[in-house]
Amino acid sequence: MEIYQHFRKEEQPFIDQVLSWQEDVERMYQRKLTDFLDPRQQKIFSTIIGNHDDFLLRDYGGTSTAERKRMILAPYYEEIETDDFQVTLLEAKYPSKFVTLEHKDVLGAFMSLGVKRSKLGDLIVTEDTIQILVASEIVTYVQMNLTGIKKAGVQFEEKPHEHLLESTEEWSESTGTVASLRLDIILKEIYNLSRQKASLYIEKGLVKVNFQTVDNPAFLLEEGDMISVRGKGRSQLNSIEGKTKKEKWRIVTSQLK
Repeated sequence: MEIYQHFRKEEQPFIDQVLSWQEDVERMYQRKLTDFLDPRQQKIFSTIIGNHDDFLLRDYGGTSTAERKRMILAPYYEEIETDDFQVTLLEAKYPSKFVTLEHKDVLGAFMSLGVKRSKLGDLIVTEDTIQILVASEIVTYVQMNLTGIKKAGVQFEEKPHEHLLESTEEWSESTGTVASLRLDIILKEIYNLSRQKASLYIEKGLVKVNFQTVDNPAFLLEEGDMISVRGKGRSQLNSIEGKTKKEKWRIVTSQLK
């Protein structure tokens, strides 16, 4: 299909899923509520639907800056309310005097229960509080089964969305030039690595692009791609500003502090 040429080959299954949702909504006149989608999936969904007059596409993830969001595709005449997204805010306190919890600890605890990542939205961990947005259909399961993280006892309670804490993440932005948009070269620029070391990280499966492991150093990045390197944190290729007179790409990147 012609639409595939605008996206990466590995994204074709998700594109097929979006097209299937579109067909169902068009045929059955019933809305489609997705699980939580990552930013790349949201972008693909929005691009495919575009400004189609027959459809209404809305998203919700708790805040306007949320990273992970549920989306609703509906016939154009429907009205969509926040409650329609079936997103619940869960909160738990933990004794910070006795244990230190990080994002990875909490997410790992959810994964160990067999909860799919697609059922979880953004996660905030402060010095004594955990907040996570979840698909409402798993709330009871989480409350009954997730009662401890590391050595901390926890009890998740539903909270109004107005109680959602602001993310404590801080990003630093920088500009630079690179000879290519290859993954290994971009990693070299962002993380101040040698190209050999960057390639090693990639080949060992320690690098994700848009939340999917990429093991090919020659993988070409695009504007908006999210990157994570195990042990070195997350970053993003914010924009590609064109080429310099020396035929190098001008890029703007950001890195999570």
